[in-house]
Amino acid sequence: MSVSLYYTARRATPLTGSESAAVTRVVTARQASFPYEDEESLYVYAPRAAEPGTVLDGSTKMPLDPGRLLPVVAHVLDSVTELRRALPDAGWHVHLDDLDIEWDEAKGYELPGMRDPDLMGELAAGPDGAVTAPDGRGTPGR
Repeated sequence: MSVSLYYTARRATPLTGSESAAVTRVVTARQASFPYEDEESLYVYAPRAAEPGTVLDGSTKMPLDPGRLLPVVAHVLDSVTELRRALPDAGWHVHLDDLDIEWDEAKGYELPGMRDPDLMGELAAGPDGAVTAPDGRGTPGR
């Protein structure tokens, strides 16, 4: 069973040229800095596929590996935060399947514990105590 993060921005007016350029810059930079080549990153759908009034939408399938979940969630939510700040006058809806993710003006989009190093370590530890490294290889556990 997979879980995905969905993000949508709506407003009555389409993106301007400078807004489209800003979105492209954010998407390109965030995709380039994504930590895992074999996982889904920020994925923005083609504008022509969007519903009327939707100026940006996309989704990211979350990894099945628990050790990669929090780094991916944090990276993608940070990416969506940058996109929202580039399009502040749009109405945004961000959700992880059925769970709405609230906007915080100071922090942006985040989930409780998504940057907690202890929680990340616990999730990364396999049943045998091995920790999965970012390259996918196991390293000795704690």
